[in-house]
Amino acid sequence: MLGMGCIERIAQVGCLGLLVALGSGSAWAQAPKVQVMADGTVQMPAEAVPLSSNLSAAAKAYVTEHLQQMQQPELLKQDAGVPRFMKPYLAWDQQHFAVDRHEEEMGGVHVFVYTPRGGVAAGNQDRVLINLHGGGFSGCWPGCAELESIPLASMMGVKVVSVDYREGPKDVFPAASQDVAAVYGALLKQHAPAAIGIYGCSAGGMLTAMSLAWFQTHGLPMPGADGIFCASAGGFGGDAQYIAFPLGEARRPPTATPGQQRLGYFRTAKPGDPMAGPIHAPELLAKFPPTLLITGTRDFAMSGAIETELALHKAGVETELHVWDGLFHGFFYNAAVPESKDAFQVMADFFNRHLSR
Repeated sequence: MLGMGCIERIAQVGCLGLLVALGSGSAWAQAPKVQVMADGTVQMPAEAVPLSSNLSAAAKAYVTEHLQQMQQPELLKQDAGVPRFMKPYLAWDQQHFAVDRHEEEMGGVHVFVYTPRGGVAAGNQDRVLINLHGGGFSGCWPGCAELESIPLASMMGVKVVSVDYREGPKDVFPAASQDVAAVYGALLKQHAPAAIGIYGCSAGGMLTAMSLAWFQTHGLPMPGADGIFCASAGGFGGDAQYIAFPLGEARRPPTATPGQQRLGYFRTAKPGDPMAGPIHAPELLAKFPPTLLITGTRDFAMSGAIETELALHKAGVETELHVWDGLFHGFFYNAAVPESKDAFQVMADFFNRHLSR
């Protein structure tokens, strides 16, 4: 039986004709055979996968460059907390966004504070965003913090506080959650919780979810909105490990075990601990504020992001899931690409809608 989606599109894409051709064997006969094992495992023959036709010309060049860079270990090394391949992205941001940065301590934790050079917008005087940077809980400070904070501070005309939380391998869970809670507690003395947003990419996205769980169990009110970007509320895994990872990072995943188990920061965390993976605790998810999730079809965190959105939806939380076709983990770090500009605009619009003034 033809699916309704196929029937509705027959006139546009010739869906029925395609199925007839495939059924007759004329199209399949020449294709390498896919083998399906008894347990459902699919063994696929080697295949050349082109870039998505939905990408802009700039994004196609960007994805190609990224795939090539991921195969050069020297470019993955960090100089003073900035991965070498990210340096051009940072230089572009510094040239195109008029933002000032100063450092201070909040709640005893080191932070960078980003503010628009022309001053915080009139309607955002009482608002603040907390950024939790990516980096696998083991680096990318301040590189990732800069790339996640500068564009939003400029586009929204708002203050962004990026937290220099403790990371592995020196520190272990729940040190980072404790640091975020300390900064949040300090900001609550000056801002209403509904006027505070919290977000992050990759490890920072995971830490965003973990921090919201931590706030609940330590007597802190929920912020007005949050963003879990290129991440989930409970690790990686799923189809993205095998499909998105090689297409987005030009290499095979190091192991099939869940992502958190590969991060040294979690080496002392107990499996299923809701403070490390809130997705295991629907009662905690139910109290999350409106949540924005961002990922790409070549993001190895895509499966986790989809799973997290579904879990939050079941818990009754207002969510938005935005998926960019053909783009990889943390793609918006290069803010010069049209798709990245769109992603930052989605973030700005979301926080503008949900944070109180």
